[in-house]
Amino acid sequence: MYKYILRRSVLAIPTLLIATMLVFTMVRLVPGDVLDTIMEESLVSEPTKDVEMLKAELGLDKPFHVQYWNFITGIVTRGDLGVTLRNRQPVLTEIARRMPVTLELAIMAQILALVIAIPIGIISAIRQDTLLDYFFRSVAIANISIPSFWLATLVITLTAVWFRWVPPTYYVAPWENPIENLKMFFIPALILGLVLSGRVMRMTRTMMLEVMRHDYIRTAWSKGLTEPTIIYRHALKNALIPVVTVVGLEIVGLIGGSVVLESIFSLPGIGSYFINALRLRDYPIIQGINVMVVAWVVLVNLAVDLSYAFLDPRIRYR
Repeated sequence: MYKYILRRSVLAIPTLLIATMLVFTMVRLVPGDVLDTIMEESLVSEPTKDVEMLKAELGLDKPFHVQYWNFITGIVTRGDLGVTLRNRQPVLTEIARRMPVTLELAIMAQILALVIAIPIGIISAIRQDTLLDYFFRSVAIANISIPSFWLATLVITLTAVWFRWVPPTYYVAPWENPIENLKMFFIPALILGLVLSGRVMRMTRTMMLEVMRHDYIRTAWSKGLTEPTIIYRHALKNALIPVVTVVGLEIVGLIGGSVVLESIFSLPGIGSYFINALRLRDYPIIQGINVMVVAWVVLVNLAVDLSYAFLDPRIRYR
């Protein structure tokens, strides 16, 4: 297994390099120059001279390939993602300050998605072609189809109109006031969890139906084992392998969902910070967040692959 982990880690290096190169190139193709905007907002006597000084200070006066090389070597040697163009703060420090908010939203959403999806998928499979099955299948399709930003906007609008209530907009850390923190995070986490749960519901149902038709399940029925024992001890564990793959992909999708929901619910996380950086064309922030997202995708895929051996002892890594 150690050789497998090492091999996968080595293969991740070209992925990271290609992703960083694409991001590094694309953010510089956006029309407009952020440095000119900064100078326009500042009361300076010689804007042209100040822009040149700022470019030299930030290393933006160097050729493209030199800038990219400095960016990569900074990450590898010092873990340095650069400094923001606006307030000259380290990007890594700014990301680390906002990361707990995004992680809390993502973890709550994933837990809610699994709590909703797996039991419903199991019930839908063991009650195949009943009214309950049709209802749950319709719910799964609706969850996949409805965009999270539309559902979030609808929830905020309806609760404000009908109940004169809006979600809190001032962030409170969970260790300061858990109740207020839960009030702020529960609705966006539930919305994101509902959207993510649709695919897991459908995959759980499909795999449970396939496993329940196997010979060893029929043998378990013939031995007189109870339905809960057959489902949870014999069928579910084997059915979960493809489900884990879908969950891994959904974890990656949590980043994209949090970008929109953090902006709608005024959560000071990575998503809203990224949107603001795009608006201001702050290149180091955009690059730093994308590098972290790509690294997160690689780690999640590796964790999903390794979890197969736990779910099915027949799988071995060499």
